[in-house]
This record gives sequence, C-alpha cells and structure tokens, in this order.
Amino acid sequence: MNSLNFSMNTSLEGKVAAITGAASGIGLACAKILLNAGAKVVLIDRDGEKLGKLVTELGDNAFALQVDLMKSEQVDSMLSEILKLTGRLDIFHANAGAYIGGSIAEGDPDAWDRVLNLNINAAFRCVHAILPEMIKQKSGDIIFTSSIAGVVPVVWEPIYTASKFAVQAFVHTTRRQIAQHGVRIGAVLPGPVVTALLDDWPKAKMDEALANGSLMQPSEVAESVLFMVTRSKNVTVRDLVILPNSVDL
Repeated sequence: MNSLNFSMNTSLEGKVAAITGAASGIGLACAKILLNAGAKVVLIDRDGEKLGKLVTELGDNAFALQVDLMKSEQVDSMLSEILKLTGRLDIFHANAGAYIGGSIAEGDPDAWDRVLNLNINAAFRCVHAILPEMIKQKSGDIIFTSSIAGVVPVVWEPIYTASKFAVQAFVHTTRRQIAQHGVRIGAVLPGPVVTALLDDWPKAKMDEALANGSLMQPSEVAESVLFMVTRSKNVTVRDLVILPNSVDL
C-alpha cells in the first residue's frame, strides 16, 4: 500500500470482497491489492485447482470458490457459498470476461455467443444473485471490469465492443435503482491490458503494442479498483477510464 499515492477514505479492514475470474490477470491482481488493504477476498473461478494453489499462497484471508459462470444454477447459489466462507459480502467485482475480435463477415456466431453470454448474461446474473444481500445490509460496492471499448467503438472488435456497451448501460441504469439502498455500482474501463484475453491478437499487433508501451499491467487496473471502493460513501466513481499514455483514443 505504501506505493500508492492516494489515501483510503474508507478502510477495508473487516470487509469481504468477491471477485470473478480471479485465478489470473486483472482478477488476481485485484485480489492481491484488496488483501493487502485489509480485506478478506473470495477468489471465484472455474479453475478449482489453480484457485486452491493461489489461496494457499495468498494466506488465511483468501478463500477459493469454484464456479462455472456459464452454469446458471452455480451463479444463483454463489451468494450462499460466499456467506458460508466469510459470513458477509461488501464488495463484488464482476471481472470475468472473454475477448473476441475480427471481421463480422468472417466471424463465428457460436464463438460470439460464448463471449456475449459470459460478458453480459453471466455478469448480470451474478449481480442479480448478490444484490439482495447488499440491499438488505444497506451497503456494498459492485464493480465491473468494463473496457474503453464500452465508450469508444473499436473497429476490429465489434462483438467485444457491443458486450462492453451493454455493461455500461447496465451499470448506469442499475446505479439509479440501487443508490437509494446505499449500494454503489461502477465500472473500471481500461485500455489494452496484458492478460490472456489478448491471446488472439495478431502477433504483429501484440509485438507492436509491447514495443510502443500501449499495454498496461493488471496491477495498474487493480490500483484503480482499490481507489473506487475506498472513496467516501457519499460519492460513486461510476466510470473510471484508464489508458496507456501512448494510446490515441
């Protein structure tokens, strides 16, 4: 925490966070930074073996919850499993997602369905599952990992862009419904980040991005998420856009 150049208006000591897609990338980076800030963290992912190894490494305040977000019954029971592990839930980070780019004319609609179902349907269902608990306790933070593609249409990724536009619409409208209950919802919108989601980028494009500094690290996104959930309770960081300096958007 000493490396971060902002103060936490709200302490995370005694708080519980749950993060989907937490076995790698942005989700894992967020788990680490929230643990370091004093929270207990439930790492949610479909890779149970990897989760088990991670929570052993991360310590007693880290908990593993294996969930396949594409199986609705597992999502619907997720809250009860979180409460069994930790007894409460203060922060829910809908981070899991998939990426697809390329030509619409040459694309695979079945692959589109998988991306759209995870980025939209499963993420929204997660919020539906945990929201009653936060409304009941009259407090809580919901964070989405969105993307700059949610506000700036990206020509080479129309399906991914559409999914993130949907996320933005959900965040903006849901915020108006739940603010009266003391529950906040917001989205972090990063530009390109070094994660497995970019595995299908053309090699030439990836090499160019790495060379010119137009990719961010997951830890930089995690710092933004920590900022969002530690603001004073009378404000909501609805959208936080973070970009590498060299990205021209």
